[in-house]
Amino acid sequence: MENKLPTGQRSPKAYDNAEFLHSRDARVLRILAEYLYPEQRFRKLRVRNTVVFWGSARCLSEEEFQHQWNALQAQREWHSERDEELLSRQQELERIRPLTRYYEEARLLARMLTEWSLTLPPTRRFVVCSGGGPGIMEAANRGAYEAGGISIGLGISLPYEQSPNPYITPELNFAFHYFFMRKFWFVYLAKAMVLFPGGFGTMDELMEVLTLVQTRKIRRRLPVVLYGEDFWQKAINFDYMAERGVIAPEDLRLFVYVNTPRQAFEYLHEHLRTVHGLGAPYEEAP
Repeated sequence: MENKLPTGQRSPKAYDNAEFLHSRDARVLRILAEYLYPEQRFRKLRVRNTVVFWGSARCLSEEEFQHQWNALQAQREWHSERDEELLSRQQELERIRPLTRYYEEARLLARMLTEWSLTLPPTRRFVVCSGGGPGIMEAANRGAYEAGGISIGLGISLPYEQSPNPYITPELNFAFHYFFMRKFWFVYLAKAMVLFPGGFGTMDELMEVLTLVQTRKIRRRLPVVLYGEDFWQKAINFDYMAERGVIAPEDLRLFVYVNTPRQAFEYLHEHLRTVHGLGAPYEEAP
């Protein structure tokens, strides 16, 4: 005997059917949503240009490092000196201790860029954009927040959940499922990219952007700034790649090294000002 619908019961519209929207068949709709929703938010807040910050999620601010270090030492006072778990955690903190300088320098650079950007017409400003998580991402959003500007967080759902940092402008806090849609929005509005020391994710983003610029899929002038020359030259031997012929010598001009927030700011300011015809030459205050 066939089942019958109760009298008057309506079927849910396709766009209100959660089971369908989360099915394999509706994947293209979810992909489109990850394109259309950010586009709507950017249009509403008049975001047209971004400066993207990439780097390690493992960097800690100076105060957070000290907090974790002091908490660890307090724990060790109540446990055996050879407690393996606490010893491992101490070694981990000692390993990432040098990264705190990059957190503070990313924070300062983002603040400097945002302070300058706020002097420009609203539709011509350069908005700090990060991956929305901790570490360098948090530092970038924090610097923009401290300068009184808006900033973007392009988050991603991962097996190990990573909460958005608290400094993102709420209306510009996004959570992506698809890495390729997230990468699209990183690049589409970008007028400059700054890469601090990082791991696989940072390397992936760097190589993809360099490939897009090298192959002229990105036709606009897009400066790629590698912050921390010593780290990058040890992590990736670009000179050796050119020497062995797997990249051309001129490809070494697709990026620049910088070592201080001031050096990075002056380079980015000059590029953004001259290429986009905005603002006056930079003059350091006496």
